[in-house]
Amino acid sequence: MELAITRGTDPGGNKLLSVMPRYTMSVEDMTDLVAYLKLVGKDLDPGITEDKIVLGTAGPTKGPLADISQASRAVTTAFFDELNSQGGIYNRRFEVKFTEAAETPAATRAAMERWLKDDEIFALTGIVIAGSEKDLLPLMADRGVPLIGPLTLYPETGAPLNRQVFYLLSGVEGQARAFVEFAASKPELKNQSIAVVFSQGESNSRVLQAINEQSKKDGFAMPRAFNYLSGQFDPAFAVKQLKAADCNLVLFLGGGKDVLLFMAEAEKSNWYPSIFVTGAGSEIFDAPLGFSEKIFFSFPTSPADQSPEGVREFSALAEKYKLPKQHLAAQISAFSSAKILAEAIRRVGKDLSREKLIQALEGLYEYQTGMTPAITYGPNRRIGAMGAYIVRIDLNEKQFVPAGGWVSVN
Repeated sequence: MELAITRGTDPGGNKLLSVMPRYTMSVEDMTDLVAYLKLVGKDLDPGITEDKIVLGTAGPTKGPLADISQASRAVTTAFFDELNSQGGIYNRRFEVKFTEAAETPAATRAAMERWLKDDEIFALTGIVIAGSEKDLLPLMADRGVPLIGPLTLYPETGAPLNRQVFYLLSGVEGQARAFVEFAASKPELKNQSIAVVFSQGESNSRVLQAINEQSKKDGFAMPRAFNYLSGQFDPAFAVKQLKAADCNLVLFLGGGKDVLLFMAEAEKSNWYPSIFVTGAGSEIFDAPLGFSEKIFFSFPTSPADQSPEGVREFSALAEKYKLPKQHLAAQISAFSSAKILAEAIRRVGKDLSREKLIQALEGLYEYQTGMTPAITYGPNRRIGAMGAYIVRIDLNEKQFVPAGGWVSVN
């Protein structure tokens, strides 16, 4: 430190002597000081301080999705606890907060809106929103809160684009598109007429639109639509109509019970079209044997996507934090979503904001989570892995048989 002496006079002509300390700074110190003053001189987004980032996750604690929500929450919390044990990111540690879904989608939205404000949540990840998409997703845009990896079968990707929401994998729409793309690549399928059988509802209507668009792109004629009220499916009438229309490629968007009734009725007519199924479980192995090798499923991920490094990382986290043994698919989704969020935060750097986080996410290209297909986002792309794996069902051996590799849909 040096002393700076300044001489002068006041307005009355009296002499003045001013003595002030003068500090000498290096260029590096001055750069750090300027950066700090810029940081403290601006308004930070909610949930960010100099040493902390507040994240949120949410889901039901009652009902059929409660266990999935609990597993997703456990993985998300464990992932960021592990990051904290390593010092966080840019000396910021993470705090993960949870809020419970209410009994109705509207009540869930109201509760989440209060929670986002009161708890100052910077971003959300790994939330279970199935059934509440129409209420919760617009809230992200209204509040400007980034959401990475919501668990849903029906991603909202239509216009106008919701910039705040980044999905991990294709939902039913993307998987149905992948099947049409797959069929177009197979000589035995590409010249068939397509029918879409679906229970009435907004979600399935969107899937039908996606199938129509993909069919046109891949050179198929416009698919024939056959819809019915949920709980009122008439398999005999459906078979009669579609067989008469010579539709030998059927995309069935109804439940597992309905598709089994459809195939049983088709067998009576000695009619065995190829069928793509979205809504059946293990009961599908009870289908008539004449449909063996003619029933197709799609999966957004495969064990082939899991790298040795990714498996080691996930397994170590599961062991250290005693993660649940159930709902592995949901855990992998939550793990991968948290990893993507952390990577985007690293790419932004110390000067973090919600807008810069969104821009960093939009810059991810073929990012390897180690547990999913490569993830790519962009200004107009909000599904990280666009496509699916297609498998056949061997009814004799009661097992899935790969029908090809990854089918990409752009």
